[in-house]
Amino acid sequence: MKIRRLNVIKPPFPSDEKERLSAVRSYHLLDTLPEKDFDNITALAASICDVPIALVTLLDANRNFLKSHYGVPFNESPRNTSFCAHAILEENDLFIVEDARIDPRFQRNPFVTEMNAIFYAGVRLMDPHGYPLGTLCVFDSKPRELSNKQKKALSSLAYQVVNLFESKKRNRTLMTVQEELRERNEELKNFAGIVSHDMKMPLANMIITSDMLQAKYGGLLDEQAKKYLDYIKQSSFTLSEYITGLLEHYETDKTASYVEEIFDSQDLFEEIIELLNISVDCEINLPEENFEMQANKAALEQIILNLVSNSIKYNDKEKIKIDIECREKDDLYHFSISDNGMGIPAEEMSHIFELFGTLGILDREGKKGNGIGLSTVKKLVTKLQGEIAVSSTLGVGTTIEFYIQKNGGANKAF
Repeated sequence: MKIRRLNVIKPPFPSDEKERLSAVRSYHLLDTLPEKDFDNITALAASICDVPIALVTLLDANRNFLKSHYGVPFNESPRNTSFCAHAILEENDLFIVEDARIDPRFQRNPFVTEMNAIFYAGVRLMDPHGYPLGTLCVFDSKPRELSNKQKKALSSLAYQVVNLFESKKRNRTLMTVQEELRERNEELKNFAGIVSHDMKMPLANMIITSDMLQAKYGGLLDEQAKKYLDYIKQSSFTLSEYITGLLEHYETDKTASYVEEIFDSQDLFEEIIELLNISVDCEINLPEENFEMQANKAALEQIILNLVSNSIKYNDKEKIKIDIECREKDDLYHFSISDNGMGIPAEEMSHIFELFGTLGILDREGKKGNGIGLSTVKKLVTKLQGEIAVSSTLGVGTTIEFYIQKNGGANKAF
């Protein structure tokens, strides 16, 4: 839009113009498309004040950008002829020109002489640091006054505009942080995968070498030397388990993305028992009811395998007893795994699902956990749109309950 410039009084720049412009641009709203949230406010402002034009403006270096323009077909105008450029200079947040034709600042303004902009009222849009970003303003083609009620309403709407600015700024910041975290997490996953795979082979060589030394030179070694070889072997196994746990944890996104399949619940549990390769006195009671399930079998198998494995490892009884329950209700599959194990200290309950959060107790073989397994379980359950909870009595046993969504269901309840 071209407006013929006459000898008009140009608004001066604020003394802190550099900082003010930086504040305006920090919102990343200049040259953006219209948005319903802002358009609703300008439409409401025009209705309340009974005027044909209402705008949300942002004062850039040389122009007035109209983020919302109710009643006019353009989205920017020169700053030199802008009423809003005068409004941001006023100490009072509400700037009113009742009749621009008799105001020396606007008598020759092309908006007055060519577009018949006679009445103007603008409320400064102030950022949290006190910089005026622009205005919420209204125009009319005739001289007029605003009632106190209209003035208060216009100020209230301007406050909501600033809230929208801040909300969009926060959302933009959160999206940026989220993307950075996603990239860093991806880098960490790649790093963990590469390092883990590279460490697996040397560890396997250490275990094999320990066995070879025992077999070939066992007769020449004293008991202390044999203990050292056993220590090397067991430490290698521990580190190998740690690496395997890390890989499983960082591959949960991949596991959780597997396509759902249809399978029998009994088949699932029997496969898990077989994978456990149990070598201790252990009684596992499976659900009596067998029903057809449709879910991410690989993820579900990993969850239950980890939980049952923990029930065996952290059990100090001569005979281990584990009860597994499973039922379907509405759009959910509910699971419960109870054991007669060591139990969990009350002070440890709040962080048992944290990555590397260990319980400070040793398993039945005298080893300390690495704090990866339960974190992986929690992550998988969450990925399957479920929740998990634990209850425990020290020295008596632990019950872990969880549910997952069935066929993309949306209900949530234990």
